[in-house]
Amino acid sequence: MSKLRSEAGYTLMELLVVLAILGLLAAIATPLMLHYLDSAKLRTARTEVANISASLDLFKYDVGRYPTTREGLAALLQAPPDVEDWNGPYAKKLDGFNDPWGHPYVYRSPGEHGSFDLYSFGAKPGGGKPQIASW
Repeated sequence: MSKLRSEAGYTLMELLVVLAILGLLAAIATPLMLHYLDSAKLRTARTEVANISASLDLFKYDVGRYPTTREGLAALLQAPPDVEDWNGPYAKKLDGFNDPWGHPYVYRSPGEHGSFDLYSFGAKPGGGKPQIASW
């Protein structure tokens, strides 16, 4: 009768093959996921710009003008001094004024492109052309 040898576990070669396959799958999937996350952030920012613009329109309807650049978007949460007919708050919270990349939206009134400009530079704050804008 021959001795039966029981194999318990995997060989080093089998583990290396599994790790190589997992690495290959990760290398393929990671860029696709990053692209998906970037496009989701862009869509979120466009939606937020539209919502903040609607809040600014409500402010104008009540007060008769848009908040000045100096008053900023904070005027949607708290009545600026010497403003009558303010029926806010027109937005829920101040951190809603940050884009999905964590940077504050840029607000200017009067704007170069309309009554007000509201925009975000996206992942590259403070430089170049705005990625998301109200105009």
